[in-house]
Amino acid sequence: MTFPQRAIGAARLEVPVFEEIEADETATSQALLVVVLSSLAAGIGLSSGLYNAPVLHRVMLALLLWVFWAISTYVVGVYVMPEPQTRTSVGELLRTIGFAASPGMLRIFGMIPAIGGTIYVISTVWMLVAMVIAIRQALDYKSTGRAVVVCIITGVIGVITAAFFGALLFLLAEEVVS
Repeated sequence: MTFPQRAIGAARLEVPVFEEIEADETATSQALLVVVLSSLAAGIGLSSGLYNAPVLHRVMLALLLWVFWAISTYVVGVYVMPEPQTRTSVGELLRTIGFAASPGMLRIFGMIPAIGGTIYVISTVWMLVAMVIAIRQALDYKSTGRAVVVCIITGVIGVITAAFFGALLFLLAEEVVS
């Protein structure tokens, strides 16, 4: 399966695509590319009214959010809330949740006046649904509910951590300007 087929399949929430990505160790760089493109789209598409910072800071914040979300997902999913059959590696989890960011590439359209905010929100929610599927598949969960709980817990951890670093970036930028 090609990179575009994988990205589209993940965006279409196709479980077999997530299983293939999980098993293919060569897909790690592709997953990283999806995360970078999704973060770029988020940084460009996020209105400055919501987070008034330079685009580069918004892109960095989106990347940081994903990194902290990924780390906390591994810790919570593998050590805090595993099911008996949970067996995964860092690579398997990073690949699946990396491709779960595929719908996030649409967030670039957030800059379109009048409809951009709606597109941004829909693509972000779509990405969260893909994240739940990715977590369920990578952690071999039988329960989608458990994957939802892990996604909520780790999403909150990621947002709080990214907000902290976003504030730090903002303060550092203010310091450089003055």
